Amino acid sequence: MKKIEELIKKVCTREMILYITFGILTTLVNLGSFYVMNTFFHWEENISNFIAILLAVLFAYVTNKDLVFHSEAQSLKEKIQEFCKFILGRAFTMIVEFVGGFVLFKLPIPNIITKMVLTIIVIILNFFISKFFAFRSKKDN
Repeated sequence: MKKIEELIKKVCTREMILYITFGILTTLVNLGSFYVMNTFFHWEENISNFIAILLAVLFAYVTNKDLVFHSEAQSLKEKIQEFCKFILGRAFTMIVEFVGGFVLFKLPIPNIITKMVLTIIVIILNFFISKFFAFRSKKDN
């Protein structure tokens, strides 16, 4: 029982709680902006979806940079590098999710279960990519 408590303390850090909170808000930005553009503005689904994804990624970048991982980037060059790393990380996990779906959707597992498993994998990968690649602190170098 003590080992479980120690594991929970290691996993349930302030950083992790903020990451999950802003991840949920990022999802709401994605779904909400898609809904508004598609339902009220009557924009085509793919255009609405593309813009919604862009807005969600930008929201995730700002919240992760400032509120979760506390970016130490000072110069414009550092900020651009950090943004590019963040976008590369998201592109990588998008490919992981797409390829994973391409393979796993062929298995006799309900598609929603496969999608949920892939989503969990992507969330975990995004956390580590953000923490150790995109927003790596100077003391970690």
